[in-house]
Parts: sequence; structure tokens; C-alpha cells
Amino acid sequence: MTAISAQLLQRFDVNGPRYTSYPTADRFVEAFTADDYAQALRHRSHGQASLLPLSLYVHIPFCESLCYYCACNKIITKHHDRGAPYLDYLAREVMLYVAQLGSGQSVSQLHLGGGTPTFLSDGELSQLMVMLRTHFNLVPGGEYSVEVDPRTVDAKRLQTLAGLGFNRISFGVQDFDPEVQKAIHRIQPVERVFELVEQARQIGFESVNVDLIYGLPRQTPESFARTIHQVKALRPDRIALYAYAHLPERFKPQRRIVADELPNAAGKVAMLASALAAFEDAGYVYIGMDHFALPDDALAVAKRQGRLHRNFQGYSTQPDCDLIALGVSSIGRVGATYSQNAKTLEEYCDLIDQGRLPVTRGLALTRDDLTRRAVIMALMCQGQVLFESIELAWALDFRRYFATEMTQVADMQVQGLVTVDAQGIQVTAEGWYFVRAVAMVFDRYLQADRHRAKFSRIL
Repeated sequence: MTAISAQLLQRFDVNGPRYTSYPTADRFVEAFTADDYAQALRHRSHGQASLLPLSLYVHIPFCESLCYYCACNKIITKHHDRGAPYLDYLAREVMLYVAQLGSGQSVSQLHLGGGTPTFLSDGELSQLMVMLRTHFNLVPGGEYSVEVDPRTVDAKRLQTLAGLGFNRISFGVQDFDPEVQKAIHRIQPVERVFELVEQARQIGFESVNVDLIYGLPRQTPESFARTIHQVKALRPDRIALYAYAHLPERFKPQRRIVADELPNAAGKVAMLASALAAFEDAGYVYIGMDHFALPDDALAVAKRQGRLHRNFQGYSTQPDCDLIALGVSSIGRVGATYSQNAKTLEEYCDLIDQGRLPVTRGLALTRDDLTRRAVIMALMCQGQVLFESIELAWALDFRRYFATEMTQVADMQVQGLVTVDAQGIQVTAEGWYFVRAVAMVFDRYLQADRHRAKFSRIL
């Protein structure tokens, strides 16, 4: 694999967004209201977009125990009776959407995230899916996925999930090393995960994903290499390999992590490099930034065919479609707008009690936003941006419109991160380590913002 020089590491391992959207969620404003969002929904219902399938995301915020690394919106509780009233509010939120969009909208992608979706009982999960199928048309052949905490399921629960229509499943592993698990307050024996993955295969899930995190406390390149070796033996269809973002000033649970136990930047690079080499050796396709897939998995096929997309759940095979987000704190996209629901359960429920969509902030994208989003997503998903495609789509001269940015790109070409020719910009193999830095060049908001510490570091 390509070695990273200390000079490149020092220069480009900076704070920056993950670009699951552009503009990023920190640019959302409260001036964008539920009324603005409702207008976007009505516009969709009367336009050509109404003929295209939707993507659905449902946020289940509850967890039984706290993982110290977690930056998700969650509610720590052992009181499982909190699930039933939350499902009632989700059903009422769906009815607010039906009032705007009508019933029976096609859905080709559904994802249950959290929190811990399997905090809900089998009966509650069944109630949720019946409710969603009543008001939406989950089309055959769609991607229907659920995040699973291995500590909360057994073979019977996996069978229930398959029976409810889920065909893709994601296990949160993070790391198999016992000392790392202690440091992040998430103990789960490796044997347990192996057993569950094998059971998921026997049941017939189309794709099994495993989430890993590098940069956690007490991790070393050697210990993480052992975890990677175990994951290779596990051989999931997909692997999500995330860099830990230590932002204790923003996420209170991370204050329990001992900062001195975190690996340094060089150690993180070594972990990433060894993981890339190991997964490539095992036959995985490097999808980009944080995703790997076996060659016959739909994600790898989408990359080969140039159909890869990126949304709030990461890389996706689904077309660049509107996303309806349900539940507390969830983020959606409709047309040229982003919106986020209330971040606290109390406010979320109060807004629904008022008969209002629980949106508390968002953003209406400008033409410049949409243009830059196209460039950034091309870099993040295809590893290249073709000048002609952007010029035809947005009626502009690329080099003139992005004259300032192209100066920075030229510098990155000297550094070996990209190549530039008459056709466009291509990210190099070495540049893939820093693809977020390449994308940041075209982020107008970030270039004008000197306060970048709110983002995680790239490596």
C-alpha cells in the first residue's frame, strides 16, 4: 500500500467534515422552519420527484448502556416500556407526512438506526414495520437494513428481523480487543459475534455488515491488526471502518475516555494502512474513505458501474433520492432542502402533540450549494470530478467558477494527492487517505470558517 510521508500527514491531517451531506449539518439554521419543510414536501408531491422512490430513516434513540465513544443522539435507559409511547409518536409523525405526500409512496431503502433499534421488543418492531407498510409501499428488491448491537440479539431475534422484511443487517463491533472494549465500556466476546454472523447467513440476509472504529483508547497498530485478522476470518459482506472522532467538548460521554490512552496520528495512520492492505489482500473492494465490500456485494457493483452515492448513512447503492427521516434528531433531505427533527424527546413529542412536523432547523440550498455538492460527492463517491459533466449540468465554466479552488487543487497535485488534466480531477491512491481534504477545497463555508475544531480529524 502507498506509504504516507510525515510531511503529508502533518499538512493534511486536519479537522474536516465527513460529507454525508453538503452543506454539512452544522450549517443548518433555525430560520428554516417546519412550514418551509412542509412546502418542500408539497412541491415534491406535485412534481416529477413524486414518481421516484423514497428512502426512509427511522431513529430509535434508546440504549441499555452507554458506549463512551458514541456521538449519536441516544437515551440511556433499562426501562423498555419507553418503547411503546415512542412508537405511537412515530406513527403520528408518519401521518403528518401522509397529509403532505399522500399514502402509498414507494420506498426502495429503509434503515433503522439509533441508539439501538433492537432495544425494541419483537412485538414493537413488528408494530413499527406494519405501520410503515400501511402508509408506504416498500418495493421488492429494495435495501431494508437494521443496526444491531450483538449484545441484544440471538438467533431467534435475527429470524424475526428477517421475517419483518429486513434483508441487510449491520453489527456494531468496533474492536475485538478486550482491553479496548473495557476502555469504551462495550464488552462483547468475539465468539458471540462470529456465532451471530453465521446465523444471519443461514437465515438468508443478503448482506452482513460489520462496523469497526480505529483510533479508540488503548488501541495500538498491533492490537488492531489482530482485530482485522479476526474480521478477515469472519468475512462479512461489507465493512465500515470509521476513524474515532474525539470531541469531548461536544459529546459528554467521550469525557469518560482517558485522552492519554488514545493513539497518536501516526498510530492511526498505521492502523488505517494495515487495514486497507489486509482487506485488499482478502479480496475486498475499497469503496472509499470508510467502506469495503466483497466484489459481488451490491455496494462494490455500484462502484464499478459508477452508481455510488453518499447520504447520511454513508455510502449507498440507492439513487440520489429524497430521504424522509423519522424520529428524534433525525436528518432528512427533500428536494433542495435539508431538515432536522428536534434533538430532545420532550421537544419532539411536544411538536407532534401540536400537530406539527417536529422539524426545528434545516437549510434551503442555493444554486451554488447544489453545484458544490455535485463536485464534492463526485470526489467522495467516484474519486474524480469531470469538468464537462459539471459544466453541462450547471451551465458554467468549471475552471473560471472554481478559479480559487483550482489553485489549491494544483498544490495538491504537487503533493501527489490528485492529478489534473483537461478532463477533470482524479484522486490518486495516496490521495484516498485524504479525500476529505480534497473535498474540503470546494466547501465554500469551510474555507471561510477559521473555527474547524468542531469537526473530527481526517485520520
